[in-house]
Amino acid sequence: MGDSHHPHRGSMQFWPRKRSKHSLARIRSWVKENKVKLLGFIAYKSGMTHLHVTQNRAKALTKGEQIFMPATIVECPPMTIFGVAFYKKTPNGLIKVSSVLASKLDKELAKQFQLPKKALKNIDEVKDFDDLRVLAHSNPKLTTTDSKKPKLIEVALGGNKEDKLKYVKENLGKDVTINDVFDRSNFVDVHGTSTGKGFQGTVKRYGVPIRSHKAEKTKRGIGTLGSWKPKRVEFNVPVPGKMGYHLRTEYNKQILKIGIDGKEVTPDGGIKNYGIIKNNYVLLKGSVVGPKKRALFMTPALRQDKKATKEAPEITYINK
Repeated sequence: MGDSHHPHRGSMQFWPRKRSKHSLARIRSWVKENKVKLLGFIAYKSGMTHLHVTQNRAKALTKGEQIFMPATIVECPPMTIFGVAFYKKTPNGLIKVSSVLASKLDKELAKQFQLPKKALKNIDEVKDFDDLRVLAHSNPKLTTTDSKKPKLIEVALGGNKEDKLKYVKENLGKDVTINDVFDRSNFVDVHGTSTGKGFQGTVKRYGVPIRSHKAEKTKRGIGTLGSWKPKRVEFNVPVPGKMGYHLRTEYNKQILKIGIDGKEVTPDGGIKNYGIIKNNYVLLKGSVVGPKKRALFMTPALRQDKKATKEAPEITYINK
């Protein structure tokens, strides 16, 4: 007789099952970095492809041989630093004390907030602060995503306080490329929002079993909403609702390549449901969260796998 044990139906691994407030993730933890540079970059998911690479894992049975590897193409148009936020340390954590915007702002930012007619404050006027972070926005108008509305994000910087201030003074109002933030073989955490699937029932949303043909009233539903008392539906009872569009973070995605010429990965006629790669791009090992054209935020790996091979394998063929 087979084992009657089966996994718990209606997983509570991600709870509550609610939609994300924003399409771009909010970052709460930053990696400590000695080098002065941005600790994140906004990119746009373009699609997937497959590569032929030379296996370089030390204990792999196929070491030195050609193997197949799936990869995700992520387009990386330059980000623009349009401001800086200053923080003060308190017993309750960091509190923003001031912010400064660049003298010249992209007109597309008017789609996000009302642009000031003139610079309100200078960086040199801010004296009392303990930390600072960069205000940056993406440039989707340089891609084929059919969007002109930029994504805004606050990005932490590596280095000490003096180096951060010097970096901001030199780069305020300028563009930053993916090569200024990441290198080939780096491991990154990809923060994104999953594909929205609309209103779904309990079978698809929670994986509850389909009931027998002798069941009363319904087959694709649960048998009971819970006990009589307390007289309410408990929070952990599987019920129909909106599914997808959840905030997710995928850890330790290795950068296989940082490319300059998009023709290397763009097929004739462009990538289906995306278009042509016009900017720098990144090949990430495996798949990442979200549909095509979705904005992703990549940060240095917060808890890198120490057993992983640090050097990315050599790519011999890219399918397009």
